[in-house]
Amino acid sequence: MSKSPAHAAPQTGAPQSPDHLPGEPSTMSHTDILRSISGIFMGLFVSILSTSIVSSSLPRIVADLGGNQSAYTWVVTATLLTTTISTPIWGKVADLFDRKVIVQLSLVLTVVSAGLAGLAQSSGTLIAWRALQGVGAGGLTAVSMVLIADIVAPRQRGKYMGYMGGIMAVATIGGPLLGGFLTDAVSWRANFFIAVPFAVVAIVLLQKTLHLPPFTRPERVDIDYWGALLMSAGISTLLLWVTFAGHSFDWASWQTAAMVGGSVVVLAIAVWVESRVAAPIIPLDLFRNRTVTLAIIASASVGVVLFGTTVFLSQYMQIARGYSPTVSGLLTIPLILGQLSSSIATGQAISRRGRYKVFLILGGILMPVGLALMGTIDYQTNLGWICVYMAIIGVGMGMLMQNMMLAAQNTLSPAELSTGSATIAFFRSLGGALGVSVLGAILGARIKSDITSGLASHGIDGGGSLSGGTLPNVHELPAPIAKVVESAYGAGVAEVFLIAAPIALITLVAILFIKEVPLGTKSNLELRMEQLAREEAQGAAGEMSVVDVTEVEKNEAAPASDDASGASASEAADAPERRSPQD
Repeated sequence: MSKSPAHAAPQTGAPQSPDHLPGEPSTMSHTDILRSISGIFMGLFVSILSTSIVSSSLPRIVADLGGNQSAYTWVVTATLLTTTISTPIWGKVADLFDRKVIVQLSLVLTVVSAGLAGLAQSSGTLIAWRALQGVGAGGLTAVSMVLIADIVAPRQRGKYMGYMGGIMAVATIGGPLLGGFLTDAVSWRANFFIAVPFAVVAIVLLQKTLHLPPFTRPERVDIDYWGALLMSAGISTLLLWVTFAGHSFDWASWQTAAMVGGSVVVLAIAVWVESRVAAPIIPLDLFRNRTVTLAIIASASVGVVLFGTTVFLSQYMQIARGYSPTVSGLLTIPLILGQLSSSIATGQAISRRGRYKVFLILGGILMPVGLALMGTIDYQTNLGWICVYMAIIGVGMGMLMQNMMLAAQNTLSPAELSTGSATIAFFRSLGGALGVSVLGAILGARIKSDITSGLASHGIDGGGSLSGGTLPNVHELPAPIAKVVESAYGAGVAEVFLIAAPIALITLVAILFIKEVPLGTKSNLELRMEQLAREEAQGAAGEMSVVDVTEVEKNEAAPASDDASGASASEAADAPERRSPQD
């Protein structure tokens, strides 16, 4: 393999220019890196905004399209499901093809499917386009984090991860605020088109600023199609069971046995396939890395809590409290501010101090406390206290979300970074999809029970569409009936938060067992270049020995070996945790 001079190993000992910081690739200035990261952040913002902007408007959207509580849940679950399934696939593809092209393709897919969702005339069509939108979001989720790791060293990456967490917070929680305003001022359909100009800016920024080394495609490209198909089938079947059990059939029924048993068998076969294929979607060797395994467990728990609770806040605000979509979005600002401020502040602190575990532990404590407090609310709870509770949850999430990914990336080799990051994101999305489905089913059952009993106390049997799960407009109901509905939704959403609190403790337990490792000072791109240089040096030494085994070869091979050993020792000293996946 030949190497151009532009790809020579970076001279780490050379003095840094004013526009170049330690831990950044020698082929890019600090200004280039900031511009590139701005494009990556804009792409991630578009992805999350396209998904979250409809949250505050979903009650009205689903009602206008004639959907019920199950449709409401699946509008969210469909996106999470396809994001979950596609994330590890995108991560694998990112190892085989140009990452810049992949992130731009993901952007286009996200905004086109969002626009088509805005034209939907039924809840089923809306769910289908939202599912396609999740595929694009999976690509942006998987590749964005890898691109940042490519150009920023772990020690400096903390502050950028903090910025990323802040952007995710603004897009996740600020999206519903913007969506509520558009729904009240224009139409809920405008929510699906607002991200288009942001996407255009992101694509232009990425094209002009993201300059990666020329991509060398492997001679043989292996994609684990069977693993992807089996995982998709197993996870989809499990989520379908959670959605329909208790409504279309009993929890204890032959349908439950068939769907759960079939899902377990299919997923077991998927694990067997992953252990034998040459290029698995989720390499099982990753689970030998202690930090990665614990980060996966913690991230899955965070996914359940983050998506499985906050997605139902709009129902509480609009149905239990009777607020408009705009006001509903405004009332989530404490959650945004908590996550935004803690994410940026902890990211800056980690880059300065090089320590991250203390922030993970603190976030792991705050999150279940906030969830437990939210579990005490009802439809008459003082909004001031609710804002405080949401802020506590937001601060905890801000300390956890990106810092867990940073801790795991710090222990991964350059070859493992893409698939490892995508695997963690996969399990976080899987936790979110399961959380929305399971907690949504619990919420639906509680609401149905409370409305039925509440209406019966007023001499109304059955309750018709109200007890059947159709989302009501409380402003159109008689006062006594509206009170029953408000009470049912208030108690149901509180129960969801209360159930999520002990689940969040799993995150704290996993964090406590994470071994803190000093953050590396070289970017993934630098490590890859050094590895390439060592391989070429070793190859050159081998060719020389085949041509002529002489004293000259002995004298010249020793320095080459020393250089390779020195580079290896330098890398080991720089990031000692990358030496052994067992840590």
